[in-house]
Amino acid sequence: MPNQIQRQLHQIDATDKILGRLASEIADLLRGKKKPEFVPNLDVGDTVVVENARKIRLTGNKLSKKIYYRHTGYPGGIRQKTANEIMNSDPTELIRHAVHGMLPKNKLRRLWMNRLKIHADSASKEQ
Repeated sequence: MPNQIQRQLHQIDATDKILGRLASEIADLLRGKKKPEFVPNLDVGDTVVVENARKIRLTGNKLSKKIYYRHTGYPGGIRQKTANEIMNSDPTELIRHAVHGMLPKNKLRRLWMNRLKIHADSASKEQ
């Protein structure tokens, strides 16, 4: 079965799309949920390339009020950034974090995330 998997390449333009809705669509494509040969314990998903991550939308006041936390591992090492700060520094990280949270917490999650490519701007401008 694993050698018979037909992977497709999906290119998604994130311009004016809402972050959560786009992330759930990407998570389904990475897992292969819409394929007839979908099995929860196998990696049958596709590769996803997201362009224009800089132009993603967040509804309401989330840009200024949504806070992302991380910990350095040292005592008192909690760090926080708002969605706006992350958007200004690395907009690809917002999409990566949202998709990572929507995938099942199992051994396949790293394989799925490796097949996700995110570009801040259009790929045609980078070439």
